[in-house]
Amino acid sequence: MSRTGGSAMARSKDKSVKLPDAGGWQDAIAVPAAIAGAILTTAGFLMAFLWAAPVNGAAVNGFEMIGDTVVTHQQLISQKIFYFHMPAAIVSFFSLAMAAFYGIRFLMTHEQRFDTCSRALMEIALLFVIMTMITGDLWTRFEWGVWWTWEPRLTTYLILMLIVIAYFVLRNAVDEPEKRATFASVVSIIALVDVPICFMVTRMIPSSVHPVVLREGGMSFDMGVTVLVVLIGMLCLGHALYRLRFRSLRLRERLEALKEILDERPMDNPFSGGLPAAVSPVAVHEARETGPKTVLRPNGEPRPNKGKIRSEYPTCLLR
Repeated sequence: MSRTGGSAMARSKDKSVKLPDAGGWQDAIAVPAAIAGAILTTAGFLMAFLWAAPVNGAAVNGFEMIGDTVVTHQQLISQKIFYFHMPAAIVSFFSLAMAAFYGIRFLMTHEQRFDTCSRALMEIALLFVIMTMITGDLWTRFEWGVWWTWEPRLTTYLILMLIVIAYFVLRNAVDEPEKRATFASVVSIIALVDVPICFMVTRMIPSSVHPVVLREGGMSFDMGVTVLVVLIGMLCLGHALYRLRFRSLRLRERLEALKEILDERPMDNPFSGGLPAAVSPVAVHEARETGPKTVLRPNGEPRPNKGKIRSEYPTCLLR
């Protein structure tokens, strides 16, 4: 039995598996989520510079001693970077966790749509990983005076970024679809394994100089609210980007499936074997005679084409 036939049989046996798809309420809120995310992120930017108190309320003019630390203007700028660095890192961790979840679902069911979800989420994760690295390097430059140091948190997060990049290199290197999806799912799970290491490394290695917010007195009310606003905004942006990307990938998969179906049909009858049994030769002939202004309904009858992108083929051909 072919691998495709085996997958189809597995799907017929396990009808309880709910497959993610484009459309529905998740896509309906994608654009409002993107708008809300842009507004909240912009509001967080303004709050960071206009409302959140610098270094727990200190006003620095040149050099000031705050506690046992000499604080300068540059360190105040690095504090503002924190309001975007931390939320971006959290969104990247969440995206990687969801990508690994769908990767596991693919390994369990071999459903292509789970691999599509994982791929879209890994793309979103890569975006926020790069954002985290850029803001982290800026913070390092202002705080420590260097662009890079082999500090444990920076090193483990760099490894995480390389794993995410390797995910896409692997996808482009493997041609066979099922092997590509299987290998990619395994890499997404490996990336998730590195997430708790990145989070806990500063707690496991006392010599690490990277600050630990929750261990060092936490944040004041204004700082916490600012971080929360930016975090919610980035989560909304991440969700919107994910749904738009997933919808784009699903549309591409459907177009490729239809192209393969038409390529396998004779040119004089491209619909042979691809329509339900209820389709009669008369209906096909009428559809041909009516021209491109009409399309076939699922039952084989022609209907006016209103220009909407909507598949008229059986859904089993587009899985």
